[in-house]
Amino acid sequence: MANDTASYAAGPIGVFDSGYGGLTILDKIRRRLPQYEYLYLGDNARAPYGVRSFDVVYDFTLQAVKYLFSRGCQLVILACNTASAKALRSIQQNDLPTIDPTRRVLGVIRPTVEKIGEITRNGNIGIFGTPGTIQSRSYDMEIEKMYGGRFKTFGQECPLWVPLVESQEADGPGADYFVKKYTDALLAQCPDIDSVILGCTHYPLIAPKIRQYMPPGITIVEQGAIVADSLADYLRRHPEMECRCRRGGTATYLTTENATRFGSMATLFLHTPVTATHIPL
Repeated sequence: MANDTASYAAGPIGVFDSGYGGLTILDKIRRRLPQYEYLYLGDNARAPYGVRSFDVVYDFTLQAVKYLFSRGCQLVILACNTASAKALRSIQQNDLPTIDPTRRVLGVIRPTVEKIGEITRNGNIGIFGTPGTIQSRSYDMEIEKMYGGRFKTFGQECPLWVPLVESQEADGPGADYFVKKYTDALLAQCPDIDSVILGCTHYPLIAPKIRQYMPPGITIVEQGAIVADSLADYLRRHPEMECRCRRGGTATYLTTENATRFGSMATLFLHTPVTATHIPL
C-alpha cells in the first residue's frame, strides 16, 4: 500500500460545508493542526441544506467532494451536519470505490457521538440541529449503534438559528425569543437532559445565548475541537493518508456565491480577514 500511495501527489485537506458554519470547524482544525494546507468550499449559492431532501443534499455534496478531489484533495471533511447525515454514508460506500478507493471522506457526527459517551452523566442527551439533521435521526442511530440502549436522545429542530447567525442577529434581542423557544421545547421533552450537542456548525456563534437559557448543570457540546482532535487521531493512525496531506500552513477559500459577500461573512466567523474565490459547481 505504501508504494501505491507514494505515487499520489499530496494535496490540501478539503473542508466542505453548505455555507459558513463549517468555518467554525476549520478554525479549530487549523488551531489543532496548523501545519497542513486547507481548501475550504462553501456551497453558499444553494444553502441552506437543512431543509432540502436526502437526494438533493447527496447530489450537492457529491458534486462538492468531486470538485475538491479535482483540486488535489486526498482527504475531505464534511464540516456540515446535514451533509454528514444525508450524504456521507452513501459517498463512502457507493461512490468512493469507483471514484478513487484510496481517498477518504469523513464527517462530523461520528466524532461527536464518540465524545458524548465521555460527557453525559445520566445518559439523557439533547440534540439541537437543522430540520434535515434532526429528521434524519443520524445522531440517534449512531448513538444507538455505538452505545446500545444505554442512552436516550431528544432532538430539537431549530430552523431559525442559522438565519439568525447569517443575518448577524445572533447577539441581538430578536435572537432571545427563538433561542428560548427551542431550548424550552427541548427541555419539555426531557427535563433531565444533562448534555446537549450543538448539531449544526453555525450554532457556536449563538452558544452564549443557548447557555443563557439552559440550566447551568447542562453541558453544551460544540463540535469544532472534537472534530479537530478526531482528525489528528485519524492522521496519526493512518500514516498512508497523512503523507498525502500537503503541508504549508495556509487556507484557501472557495464559494459558489458572491466572493466578496463570502469574505465579509467569513471574517465574522473567523475574526480575521478572508479573501475568497467564486467557483461554479
